[in-house]
Amino acid sequence: MTASEAQGRSSQEKGTPTRIPRLGGGSLRATGKVLPEHARGHNRALVLQTLFHDGAMSRADVSRSTGLTRVTISDLVGELINDGFVEEKGVREAVGPGKPAMLIDLARDAHQIIGLDLSGPTPLAGAVISLDGQIVERREIPAPAQGDGATALAAVIGLARELVAAATAPVLGVGVGTPGIVDQAGVVRSAPNYGWTDLALQQILETELGLPVVVLNDANAAVLAEHTFGHATADTLLVKVGLGVGSGLLAGGEPLRGSHFAAGEIGHVTVGTDGGPQCACGKIGCLEAWLAAPSLRRRMAESDDPESVLRDAGERLGIALAPIVGALDLSEIVLSGPTDLLDGPLSDEAASTLRNRTMALFHDNVVLRMTEQGSDIVLRGTAVMVLSSRLGVS
Repeated sequence: MTASEAQGRSSQEKGTPTRIPRLGGGSLRATGKVLPEHARGHNRALVLQTLFHDGAMSRADVSRSTGLTRVTISDLVGELINDGFVEEKGVREAVGPGKPAMLIDLARDAHQIIGLDLSGPTPLAGAVISLDGQIVERREIPAPAQGDGATALAAVIGLARELVAAATAPVLGVGVGTPGIVDQAGVVRSAPNYGWTDLALQQILETELGLPVVVLNDANAAVLAEHTFGHATADTLLVKVGLGVGSGLLAGGEPLRGSHFAAGEIGHVTVGTDGGPQCACGKIGCLEAWLAAPSLRRRMAESDDPESVLRDAGERLGIALAPIVGALDLSEIVLSGPTDLLDGPLSDEAASTLRNRTMALFHDNVVLRMTEQGSDIVLRGTAVMVLSSRLGVS
């Protein structure tokens, strides 16, 4: 199936939803009723959100769960069934007198999502993903040479086209998690490892694929996966270690982007006053230069005591995290990246340093843990990006 064919299948469906701009600063998910002039789109998202997380239930159950009237639910569900986003699953087993209720659920196999993970450092990854965040088909291509922006862009476009062709259902949208600073329009303001500056990646891919595209920093994508499919608390910092180092922030359950779209950009914060390795950004001693997977593996290979390299990197991570935890009163730090590097001496030293550098009364119980989402965390996060943008679901 070509990109144009996939778009044709999707656009021909009655009522295909317009994009809901949630990831740039509004709520990530619908949580209650709103004013009449905004109600329909919001309440549609509220119904889908309820079914997404709670599974099959009757229309009466949805009414009770959302607080919307049964008449409103009947109208919205009928519309969503016609649009192909909700389906009837059969009647509930009777437990008493009266007519058994018809169960409805999100039409979880009716659409698919294309996700791209450009965070590296290993091959660029992409997948066809179900609405539940399950990987239907995965593809990888070799990572381009660092700094070769044109080759990197061509590789991303080629991988995206290949995945769209592999989709077996209409494509709801394309999500991309990339290193660097990404603005609300999907422009990569700066990604030194790829040599990208002010690259309109979202617009380029939408033109090439004929599909809706959402682009976020890879760590921001990862924290969305942890929020939707994992066990993240409402106040969480996720540190993503790969080709570079970045972090995604949730405060009160909402993602933080920052006034310059650089919230969580901790990779280029200098840690320590003892110099250190040179970073791709040109500075000396950035956290990324100490902690990024390629740099860390290289220093371990050159050292007579590889564990000391891990402990040193962990201490520097703790130094960088302490003021963030202190300022935002976070309850949880999640690490995502190669487990052989992060899980053990590095994370132990980071936790110890973090506790030594924050107020014990409030922060002794801060949890620092590895993600349970595995290596597909960014890909699953790209699915959340599309779900939130297109359906208001997360």
